[in-house]
Amino acid sequence: MRKNLLIGTALLMVSIPTFAGGFLTNTNQNVLFLRMLARDASTRIDAVYSNPAGLAFIEGGDGLHLSLNIQSAYQTRQITSTFAPFAYGVQNGGNATKLFKGEASAPVIPSFQAAYKNGDWVFSGSFAVTGGGGKATFNQGLASFESIISMLPVFGQSMGINRYNVDSYMEGSQFFYGLQLGVTYKINEHFSAFVGGRMNYVNNNYTGYLRDIQINMPGTKTMVPASATFESMAAQLPDGQQKVLLGMLAKATEDKELDCDQKGWGLTPIIGLDFNWNKLNVGVKYEFNTNLNVENDTRINTTGFPAYDHGINTPSDIPGLLTVGVSYDLLPTLRASVGYHHFFDKQADMANGKQKLLSAGTNEYLAGIEWDVHKRIQISGGMQRTKYGLTDDYMEDISFVTSSWSFGFGAGIKLAKNLNLNIAYFWTNYDDYTRESSDYNNMVQKLQNIGLPESVASQLPKLPGTDVFTRTNKVFGVGIDYKF
Repeated sequence: MRKNLLIGTALLMVSIPTFAGGFLTNTNQNVLFLRMLARDASTRIDAVYSNPAGLAFIEGGDGLHLSLNIQSAYQTRQITSTFAPFAYGVQNGGNATKLFKGEASAPVIPSFQAAYKNGDWVFSGSFAVTGGGGKATFNQGLASFESIISMLPVFGQSMGINRYNVDSYMEGSQFFYGLQLGVTYKINEHFSAFVGGRMNYVNNNYTGYLRDIQINMPGTKTMVPASATFESMAAQLPDGQQKVLLGMLAKATEDKELDCDQKGWGLTPIIGLDFNWNKLNVGVKYEFNTNLNVENDTRINTTGFPAYDHGINTPSDIPGLLTVGVSYDLLPTLRASVGYHHFFDKQADMANGKQKLLSAGTNEYLAGIEWDVHKRIQISGGMQRTKYGLTDDYMEDISFVTSSWSFGFGAGIKLAKNLNLNIAYFWTNYDDYTRESSDYNNMVQKLQNIGLPESVASQLPKLPGTDVFTRTNKVFGVGIDYKF
Protein backbone atom coordinates (compact mmCIF):
# COMPACT_ATOMS: atom_id res chain seq x y z
CA MET A 1 0.00 0.00 0.00
CA ARG A 2 2.82 2.41 0.83
CA LYS A 3 4.35 1.98 -2.62
CA ASN A 4 0.96 2.56 -4.26
CA LEU A 5 0.46 5.77 -2.29
CA LEU A 6 3.86 7.13 -3.29
CA ILE A 7 3.24 6.39 -6.94
CA GLY A 8 -0.23 7.93 -6.84
CA THR A 9 1.11 11.07 -5.20
CA ALA A 10 3.79 11.52 -7.83
CA LEU A 11 1.28 11.01 -10.63
CA LEU A 12 -0.99 13.75 -9.39
CA MET A 13 1.94 16.13 -9.00
CA VAL A 14 2.10 16.31 -12.81
CA SER A 15 -1.63 16.52 -13.35
CA ILE A 16 -1.56 19.65 -15.51
CA PRO A 17 0.97 19.45 -18.33
CA THR A 18 2.33 22.27 -20.45
CA PHE A 19 -0.01 24.71 -22.12
CA ALA A 20 1.14 25.92 -25.50
CA GLY A 21 0.09 28.02 -28.43
CA GLY A 22 -1.05 27.05 -31.89
CA PHE A 23 -4.86 27.01 -31.45
CA LEU A 24 -5.48 28.95 -34.71
CA THR A 25 -3.15 29.80 -37.59
CA ASN A 26 -3.97 32.18 -40.45
CA THR A 27 -2.06 31.41 -43.63
CA ASN A 28 -3.96 33.98 -45.68
CA GLN A 29 -4.22 37.75 -45.65
CA ASN A 30 -6.71 38.38 -48.47
CA VAL A 31 -9.90 36.84 -49.84
CA LEU A 32 -8.08 36.43 -53.17
CA PHE A 33 -6.08 33.71 -51.41
CA LEU A 34 -9.24 31.95 -50.25
CA ARG A 35 -10.64 31.76 -53.77
CA MET A 36 -7.44 30.78 -55.63
CA LEU A 37 -4.73 29.90 -53.01
CA ALA A 38 -1.70 30.08 -55.33
CA ARG A 39 -1.03 33.84 -54.98
CA ASP A 40 2.75 33.92 -54.64
CA ALA A 41 3.17 35.54 -58.08
CA SER A 42 0.27 37.98 -57.71
CA THR A 43 0.37 41.47 -59.23
CA ARG A 44 -2.86 42.63 -57.57
CA ILE A 45 -3.34 44.38 -54.25
CA ASP A 46 -3.02 41.11 -52.28
CA ALA A 47 0.63 41.08 -53.39
CA VAL A 48 1.29 43.47 -50.49
CA TYR A 49 1.52 40.27 -48.43
CA SER A 50 1.98 37.41 -50.90
CA ASN A 51 4.41 38.94 -53.44
CA PRO A 52 5.40 42.49 -52.45
CA ALA A 53 8.04 42.80 -55.17
CA GLY A 54 5.28 42.20 -57.73
CA LEU A 55 3.61 45.50 -56.77
CA ALA A 56 5.88 47.21 -59.33
CA PHE A 57 3.64 45.61 -61.98
CA ILE A 58 0.35 46.06 -60.10
CA GLU A 59 -2.78 45.90 -62.20
CA GLY A 60 -4.30 49.36 -62.50
CA GLY A 61 -0.96 51.17 -62.56
CA ASP A 62 -0.08 54.35 -60.70
CA GLY A 63 -2.27 55.49 -57.83
CA LEU A 64 -3.48 54.39 -54.42
CA HIS A 65 -4.75 50.81 -54.13
CA LEU A 66 -6.73 49.66 -51.06
CA SER A 67 -8.15 46.33 -49.91
CA LEU A 68 -10.33 45.56 -46.89
CA ASN A 69 -11.09 41.92 -46.09
CA ILE A 70 -13.19 40.15 -43.46
CA GLN A 71 -12.94 36.41 -42.91
CA SER A 72 -14.86 34.13 -40.56
CA ALA A 73 -13.28 30.83 -39.51
CA TYR A 74 -14.49 27.78 -37.61
CA GLN A 75 -12.27 24.87 -36.54
CA THR A 76 -12.56 21.67 -34.57
CA ARG A 77 -9.74 19.64 -33.06
CA GLN A 78 -10.38 16.00 -32.25
CA ILE A 79 -8.23 13.54 -30.35
CA THR A 80 -9.53 9.98 -30.04
CA SER A 81 -7.58 8.50 -27.14
CA THR A 82 -7.46 4.88 -26.03
CA PHE A 83 -6.03 4.15 -22.58
CA ALA A 84 -7.24 1.24 -20.44
CA PRO A 85 -7.63 3.21 -17.16
CA PHE A 86 -10.18 5.52 -18.85
CA ALA A 87 -12.63 2.66 -18.29
CA TYR A 88 -12.58 3.52 -14.56
CA GLY A 89 -14.03 6.97 -15.29
CA VAL A 90 -17.58 7.56 -14.08
CA GLN A 91 -18.40 9.57 -17.22
CA ASN A 92 -16.81 7.10 -19.64
CA GLY A 93 -19.31 4.24 -19.38
CA GLY A 94 -16.64 1.60 -18.98
CA ASN A 95 -15.01 2.54 -22.29
CA ALA A 96 -11.24 2.72 -22.65
CA THR A 97 -11.60 4.97 -25.74
CA LYS A 98 -12.68 8.58 -25.35
CA LEU A 99 -13.12 11.47 -27.79
CA PHE A 100 -11.71 14.82 -26.70
CA LYS A 101 -13.05 17.58 -28.95
CA GLY A 102 -12.14 21.23 -29.02
CA GLU A 103 -13.98 23.93 -30.92
CA ALA A 104 -12.41 27.16 -32.11
CA SER A 105 -14.13 30.10 -33.72
CA ALA A 106 -12.93 33.39 -35.13
CA PRO A 107 -16.06 35.24 -36.30
CA VAL A 108 -14.16 38.28 -37.59
CA ILE A 109 -10.59 38.12 -38.92
CA PRO A 110 -9.84 41.50 -40.52
CA SER A 111 -7.03 42.46 -42.84
CA PHE A 112 -6.17 45.67 -44.67
CA GLN A 113 -3.66 46.27 -47.46
CA ALA A 114 -2.61 49.51 -49.13
CA ALA A 115 -0.14 50.31 -51.90
CA TYR A 116 0.76 53.64 -53.48
CA LYS A 117 2.50 53.42 -56.86
CA ASN A 118 4.27 56.37 -58.44
CA GLY A 119 6.45 55.51 -61.39
CA ASP A 120 9.09 52.95 -60.47
CA TRP A 121 8.39 53.17 -56.74
CA VAL A 122 5.67 51.52 -54.67
CA PHE A 123 5.12 52.13 -50.96
CA SER A 124 2.97 49.50 -49.29
CA GLY A 125 1.60 48.54 -45.91
CA SER A 126 -0.81 46.14 -44.28
CA PHE A 127 -2.40 45.38 -40.94
CA ALA A 128 -3.81 41.96 -40.14
CA VAL A 129 -4.35 39.27 -37.58
CA THR A 130 -1.45 37.22 -38.94
CA GLY A 131 -1.94 34.30 -36.56
CA GLY A 132 -4.67 33.03 -34.29
CA GLY A 133 -7.65 35.32 -34.13
CA GLY A 134 -10.03 33.17 -32.10
CA LYS A 135 -10.63 30.99 -29.08
CA ALA A 136 -10.42 27.20 -28.70
CA THR A 137 -12.36 25.41 -25.98
CA PHE A 138 -12.07 21.81 -24.73
CA ASN A 139 -15.05 21.37 -22.41
CA GLN A 140 -13.87 17.95 -21.22
CA GLY A 141 -10.22 18.82 -21.02
CA LEU A 142 -7.68 16.61 -22.75
CA ALA A 143 -6.36 13.07 -22.49
CA SER A 144 -3.06 14.37 -21.11
CA PHE A 145 -5.08 15.79 -18.20
CA GLU A 146 -7.38 12.86 -17.54
CA SER A 147 -4.92 10.02 -18.15
CA ILE A 148 -2.99 10.86 -15.00
CA ILE A 149 -6.13 11.13 -12.86
CA SER A 150 -7.28 7.80 -14.30
CA MET A 151 -4.27 6.11 -12.71
CA LEU A 152 -5.72 6.56 -9.20
CA PRO A 153 -7.79 3.34 -9.40
CA VAL A 154 -4.80 1.50 -10.88
CA PHE A 155 -2.65 2.27 -7.87
CA GLY A 156 -5.46 2.39 -5.34
CA GLN A 157 -6.79 -1.12 -5.84
CA SER A 158 -5.32 -2.26 -2.54
CA MET A 159 -7.47 0.42 -0.86
CA GLY A 160 -10.63 -0.61 -2.75
CA ILE A 161 -10.51 2.37 -5.15
CA ASN A 162 -11.79 1.45 -8.61
CA ARG A 163 -13.57 4.58 -9.91
CA TYR A 164 -12.66 8.22 -10.52
CA ASN A 165 -14.27 11.41 -11.72
CA VAL A 166 -12.87 14.83 -12.61
CA ASP A 167 -14.14 18.15 -13.94
CA SER A 168 -11.57 19.15 -16.56
CA TYR A 169 -11.58 22.19 -18.85
CA MET A 170 -9.22 24.04 -21.14
CA GLU A 171 -9.53 27.23 -23.16
CA GLY A 172 -7.00 29.19 -25.14
CA SER A 173 -7.03 32.31 -27.28
CA GLN A 174 -4.23 33.50 -29.50
CA PHE A 175 -3.78 36.71 -31.48
CA PHE A 176 -0.79 37.67 -33.61
CA TYR A 177 -1.20 41.24 -34.88
CA GLY A 178 1.06 42.23 -37.77
CA LEU A 179 1.84 45.71 -39.13
CA GLN A 180 3.87 45.48 -42.34
CA LEU A 181 5.60 48.34 -44.19
CA GLY A 182 7.89 48.21 -47.21
CA VAL A 183 9.16 49.69 -50.47
CA THR A 184 9.19 48.14 -53.95
CA TYR A 185 11.44 49.42 -56.75
CA LYS A 186 11.15 48.59 -60.46
CA ILE A 187 14.73 47.93 -61.56
CA ASN A 188 13.86 47.67 -65.26
CA GLU A 189 10.95 46.56 -67.42
CA HIS A 190 11.29 42.95 -66.22
CA PHE A 191 12.71 42.99 -62.67
CA SER A 192 11.67 44.53 -59.36
CA ALA A 193 12.76 44.19 -55.73
CA PHE A 194 11.20 44.71 -52.31
CA VAL A 195 12.53 45.37 -48.83
CA GLY A 196 10.42 45.80 -45.72
CA GLY A 197 9.42 44.39 -42.39
CA ARG A 198 6.54 43.36 -40.19
CA MET A 199 6.09 44.27 -36.54
CA ASN A 200 4.37 41.40 -34.72
CA TYR A 201 2.54 41.78 -31.42
CA VAL A 202 1.36 38.64 -29.61
CA ASN A 203 -1.46 38.47 -27.06
CA ASN A 204 -2.41 35.01 -25.80
CA ASN A 205 -4.50 33.72 -22.91
CA TYR A 206 -4.62 30.18 -21.55
CA THR A 207 -7.01 29.03 -18.85
CA GLY A 208 -7.63 25.54 -17.58
CA TYR A 209 -8.44 23.56 -14.50
CA LEU A 210 -8.84 20.18 -12.87
CA ARG A 211 -11.60 20.46 -10.27
CA ASP A 212 -13.65 18.17 -8.07
CA ILE A 213 -11.33 15.18 -8.38
CA GLN A 214 -13.30 12.27 -6.92
CA ILE A 215 -12.73 8.62 -6.07
CA ASN A 216 -15.16 6.02 -4.83
CA MET A 217 -15.27 5.54 -1.08
CA PRO A 218 -12.97 2.54 -0.56
CA GLY A 219 -15.01 -0.62 -0.94
CA THR A 220 -18.19 1.21 -2.08
CA LYS A 221 -19.60 2.92 -5.19
CA THR A 222 -20.15 6.23 -3.42
CA MET A 223 -18.08 9.01 -5.00
CA VAL A 224 -16.30 11.30 -2.55
CA PRO A 225 -13.81 14.19 -2.85
CA ALA A 226 -10.38 12.64 -3.30
CA SER A 227 -8.41 15.30 -1.44
CA ALA A 228 -10.65 15.33 1.64
CA THR A 229 -10.77 11.53 1.71
CA PHE A 230 -7.00 11.15 1.64
CA GLU A 231 -6.67 13.87 4.27
CA SER A 232 -9.15 12.05 6.53
CA MET A 233 -7.31 8.77 6.06
CA ALA A 234 -4.02 10.46 6.96
CA ALA A 235 -5.52 11.94 10.13
CA GLN A 236 -6.38 8.45 11.40
CA LEU A 237 -2.80 7.21 11.17
CA PRO A 238 0.07 7.68 13.61
CA ASP A 239 3.06 9.71 12.51
CA GLY A 240 5.13 7.93 9.91
CA GLN A 241 5.81 7.64 6.20
CA GLN A 242 2.34 6.31 5.43
CA LYS A 243 0.73 9.37 7.03
CA VAL A 244 3.09 11.67 5.12
CA LEU A 245 2.31 9.97 1.83
CA LEU A 246 -1.44 10.24 2.35
CA GLY A 247 -1.01 13.92 3.15
CA MET A 248 0.94 14.41 -0.06
CA LEU A 249 -1.78 12.62 -2.01
CA ALA A 250 -4.43 14.86 -0.42
CA LYS A 251 -2.44 17.91 -1.53
CA ALA A 252 -1.88 16.54 -5.02
CA THR A 253 -5.61 15.94 -5.62
CA GLU A 254 -6.62 19.49 -4.74
CA ASP A 255 -8.05 21.67 -7.50
CA LYS A 256 -5.49 22.84 -10.07
CA GLU A 257 -6.07 26.06 -12.00
CA LEU A 258 -4.26 28.30 -14.47
CA ASP A 259 -5.13 31.72 -15.88
CA CYS A 260 -2.20 33.16 -17.77
CA ASP A 261 -1.80 35.88 -20.40
CA GLN A 262 1.27 35.93 -22.63
CA LYS A 263 2.48 39.00 -24.48
CA GLY A 264 5.45 39.74 -26.67
CA TRP A 265 6.65 41.32 -29.89
CA GLY A 266 9.18 40.76 -32.64
CA LEU A 267 10.29 42.18 -36.00
CA THR A 268 10.27 40.18 -39.25
CA PRO A 269 12.61 41.47 -42.01
CA ILE A 270 11.23 40.72 -45.50
CA ILE A 271 12.85 40.81 -48.95
CA GLY A 272 11.46 39.92 -52.36
CA LEU A 273 12.15 39.75 -56.10
CA ASP A 274 9.83 39.64 -59.09
CA PHE A 275 10.31 38.84 -62.77
CA ASN A 276 7.67 39.88 -65.30
CA TRP A 277 7.80 39.05 -68.98
CA ASN A 278 4.85 39.12 -71.33
CA LYS A 279 2.34 36.54 -69.99
CA LEU A 280 4.67 35.19 -67.29
CA ASN A 281 5.27 36.44 -63.76
CA VAL A 282 7.55 34.90 -61.15
CA GLY A 283 7.62 36.05 -57.53
CA VAL A 284 10.01 35.16 -54.71
CA LYS A 285 9.74 36.26 -51.07
CA TYR A 286 11.79 35.48 -48.00
CA GLU A 287 10.69 36.31 -44.46
CA PHE A 288 13.51 36.00 -41.96
CA ASN A 289 13.12 34.14 -38.68
CA THR A 290 11.45 36.35 -36.07
CA ASN A 291 13.03 36.23 -32.63
CA LEU A 292 10.11 36.50 -30.24
CA ASN A 293 9.67 35.84 -26.53
CA VAL A 294 6.33 35.91 -24.74
CA GLU A 295 6.16 37.03 -21.11
CA ASN A 296 3.65 35.66 -18.63
CA ASP A 297 1.10 37.93 -16.99
CA THR A 298 -0.32 35.36 -14.58
CA ARG A 299 -3.42 35.88 -12.44
CA ILE A 300 -3.52 32.40 -10.94
CA ASN A 301 -1.24 29.37 -11.15
CA THR A 302 -1.85 26.54 -8.71
CA THR A 303 -0.47 23.90 -11.06
CA GLY A 304 2.89 23.75 -9.32
CA PHE A 305 4.69 24.50 -12.58
CA PRO A 306 6.98 27.56 -12.34
CA ALA A 307 6.98 27.91 -16.15
CA TYR A 308 3.63 29.71 -15.76
CA ASP A 309 4.63 31.99 -12.92
CA HIS A 310 4.25 35.71 -13.43
CA GLY A 311 7.05 37.34 -15.42
CA ILE A 312 8.52 34.17 -16.94
CA ASN A 313 9.67 34.49 -20.58
CA THR A 314 9.22 31.69 -23.13
CA PRO A 315 10.70 31.54 -26.67
CA SER A 316 8.05 31.57 -29.39
CA ASP A 317 9.84 32.39 -32.63
CA ILE A 318 8.00 32.84 -35.93
CA PRO A 319 9.88 30.59 -38.40
CA GLY A 320 11.50 31.94 -41.54
CA LEU A 321 9.46 31.51 -44.72
CA LEU A 322 10.47 31.14 -48.37
CA THR A 323 7.77 31.44 -51.05
CA VAL A 324 8.10 30.99 -54.81
CA GLY A 325 5.25 31.53 -57.24
CA VAL A 326 4.71 31.37 -61.00
CA SER A 327 1.67 32.67 -62.87
CA TYR A 328 0.94 32.45 -66.58
CA ASP A 329 -1.84 33.78 -68.81
CA LEU A 330 -2.98 30.71 -70.74
CA LEU A 331 -5.55 32.82 -72.58
CA PRO A 332 -6.58 36.47 -72.36
CA THR A 333 -9.38 35.29 -70.05
CA LEU A 334 -7.68 32.36 -68.31
CA ARG A 335 -4.80 32.43 -65.80
CA ALA A 336 -3.04 29.65 -63.89
CA SER A 337 -0.67 29.83 -60.93
CA VAL A 338 1.47 27.49 -58.87
CA GLY A 339 3.38 28.12 -55.66
CA TYR A 340 5.71 26.61 -53.09
CA HIS A 341 6.26 27.50 -49.42
CA HIS A 342 8.93 26.30 -47.04
CA PHE A 343 8.84 27.14 -43.34
CA PHE A 344 12.17 26.84 -41.51
CA ASP A 345 10.53 25.40 -38.40
CA LYS A 346 13.59 23.61 -37.04
CA GLN A 347 15.50 26.90 -36.87
CA ALA A 348 12.78 28.68 -34.84
CA ASP A 349 13.14 28.49 -31.07
CA MET A 350 10.15 26.98 -29.27
CA ALA A 351 9.44 26.32 -25.61
CA ASN A 352 11.73 23.61 -24.21
CA GLY A 353 13.51 23.33 -27.56
CA LYS A 354 10.51 21.52 -29.04
CA GLN A 355 11.61 22.41 -32.59
CA LYS A 356 14.36 19.79 -32.27
CA LEU A 357 11.71 17.06 -32.21
CA LEU A 358 10.57 17.85 -35.77
CA SER A 359 11.94 15.73 -38.61
CA ALA A 360 11.89 18.65 -41.09
CA GLY A 361 10.36 22.03 -41.82
CA THR A 362 6.91 22.47 -43.35
CA ASN A 363 6.41 22.30 -47.12
CA GLU A 364 3.35 23.57 -48.98
CA TYR A 365 2.45 23.08 -52.64
CA LEU A 366 -0.23 25.29 -54.22
CA ALA A 367 -2.09 25.56 -57.52
CA GLY A 368 -4.93 27.74 -58.73
CA ILE A 369 -6.78 28.91 -61.80
CA GLU A 370 -8.94 31.95 -62.61
CA TRP A 371 -11.36 32.48 -65.50
CA ASP A 372 -13.00 35.69 -66.70
CA VAL A 373 -16.49 34.40 -67.46
CA HIS A 374 -17.68 37.96 -68.13
CA LYS A 375 -16.02 41.34 -68.37
CA ARG A 376 -17.30 42.01 -64.84
CA ILE A 377 -17.13 38.51 -63.30
CA GLN A 378 -14.25 36.17 -62.50
CA ILE A 379 -14.45 32.72 -60.97
CA SER A 380 -11.51 30.86 -59.49
CA GLY A 381 -10.45 27.85 -57.48
CA GLY A 382 -7.33 26.34 -56.02
CA MET A 383 -5.76 23.77 -53.72
CA GLN A 384 -2.90 23.51 -51.26
CA ARG A 385 -1.07 20.47 -49.90
CA THR A 386 0.62 21.00 -46.54
CA LYS A 387 3.21 18.52 -45.25
CA TYR A 388 4.60 18.88 -41.74
CA GLY A 389 7.73 17.22 -40.40
CA LEU A 390 5.85 15.62 -37.52
CA THR A 391 7.12 12.98 -35.13
CA ASP A 392 5.46 11.11 -32.27
CA ASP A 393 7.62 12.95 -29.75
CA TYR A 394 6.53 16.33 -31.16
CA MET A 395 2.79 15.65 -31.14
CA GLU A 396 0.81 16.82 -28.09
CA ASP A 397 -2.93 16.98 -27.64
CA ILE A 398 -2.61 20.46 -26.15
CA SER A 399 -1.35 21.92 -29.43
CA PHE A 400 -1.11 19.97 -32.65
CA VAL A 401 -1.34 20.10 -36.42
CA THR A 402 -1.57 17.37 -39.04
CA SER A 403 -0.75 17.40 -42.74
CA SER A 404 -3.67 18.47 -44.89
CA TRP A 405 -5.32 19.27 -48.21
CA SER A 406 -6.98 22.69 -48.53
CA PHE A 407 -9.41 23.83 -51.21
CA GLY A 408 -10.98 27.16 -52.05
CA PHE A 409 -13.25 28.70 -54.63
CA GLY A 410 -14.99 31.99 -55.18
CA ALA A 411 -15.69 34.91 -57.44
CA GLY A 412 -14.59 38.43 -58.18
CA ILE A 413 -17.19 40.97 -59.24
CA LYS A 414 -16.41 44.37 -60.77
CA LEU A 415 -18.98 46.63 -59.13
CA ALA A 416 -17.64 49.83 -60.67
CA LYS A 417 -14.64 51.05 -62.65
CA ASN A 418 -12.36 51.15 -59.60
CA LEU A 419 -14.30 48.90 -57.19
CA ASN A 420 -14.10 45.10 -56.96
CA LEU A 421 -15.84 42.63 -54.64
CA ASN A 422 -14.32 39.25 -53.76
CA ILE A 423 -16.19 36.41 -52.06
CA ALA A 424 -14.85 32.95 -51.27
CA TYR A 425 -15.25 29.72 -49.34
CA PHE A 426 -12.27 27.70 -48.12
CA TRP A 427 -11.99 24.39 -46.28
CA THR A 428 -9.30 21.97 -45.15
CA ASN A 429 -9.29 18.17 -45.00
CA TYR A 430 -6.76 17.06 -42.39
CA ASP A 431 -4.96 13.74 -42.33
CA ASP A 432 -5.34 11.46 -39.31
CA TYR A 433 -2.13 11.15 -37.32
CA THR A 434 -1.91 8.07 -35.09
CA ARG A 435 0.53 7.95 -32.20
CA GLU A 436 0.99 4.67 -30.36
CA SER A 437 2.95 4.44 -27.13
CA SER A 438 4.01 1.57 -24.90
CA ASP A 439 4.21 4.09 -22.02
CA TYR A 440 1.24 6.40 -22.57
CA ASN A 441 2.10 10.09 -22.24
CA ASN A 442 5.64 9.06 -21.21
CA MET A 443 4.37 8.87 -17.66
CA VAL A 444 7.39 7.11 -16.18
CA GLN A 445 9.76 9.69 -17.67
CA LYS A 446 7.61 12.57 -16.41
CA LEU A 447 7.75 11.19 -12.89
CA GLN A 448 11.52 10.87 -13.03
CA ASN A 449 11.78 14.43 -14.34
CA ILE A 450 10.05 15.78 -11.23
CA GLY A 451 12.36 13.86 -8.92
CA LEU A 452 10.72 10.47 -8.32
CA PRO A 453 13.53 8.03 -7.41
CA GLU A 454 14.38 5.65 -10.20
CA SER A 455 13.98 2.73 -7.79
CA VAL A 456 10.29 3.64 -7.41
CA ALA A 457 9.71 4.71 -11.00
CA SER A 458 11.10 1.41 -12.26
CA GLN A 459 8.24 -0.40 -10.48
CA LEU A 460 5.59 1.52 -12.42
CA PRO A 461 3.69 -0.52 -14.98
CA LYS A 462 4.15 0.94 -18.46
CA LEU A 463 0.63 1.04 -19.80
CA PRO A 464 0.15 1.40 -23.58
CA GLY A 465 -2.11 3.95 -25.22
CA THR A 466 -3.05 5.42 -28.59
CA ASP A 467 -4.02 8.90 -29.78
CA VAL A 468 -5.54 9.69 -33.18
CA PHE A 469 -5.29 13.39 -34.05
CA THR A 470 -7.33 15.24 -36.67
CA ARG A 471 -8.93 18.63 -37.30
CA THR A 472 -11.48 20.45 -39.46
CA ASN A 473 -11.37 23.98 -40.82
CA LYS A 474 -13.90 26.13 -42.69
CA VAL A 475 -13.51 29.78 -43.71
CA PHE A 476 -15.78 32.26 -45.48
CA GLY A 477 -14.48 35.61 -46.67
CA VAL A 478 -15.60 38.88 -48.25
CA GLY A 479 -13.28 41.61 -49.50
CA ILE A 480 -13.46 45.00 -51.20
CA ASP A 481 -10.68 46.39 -53.42
CA TYR A 482 -10.63 50.05 -54.46
CA LYS A 483 -8.25 52.20 -56.51
CA PHE A 484 -8.06 55.97 -56.33
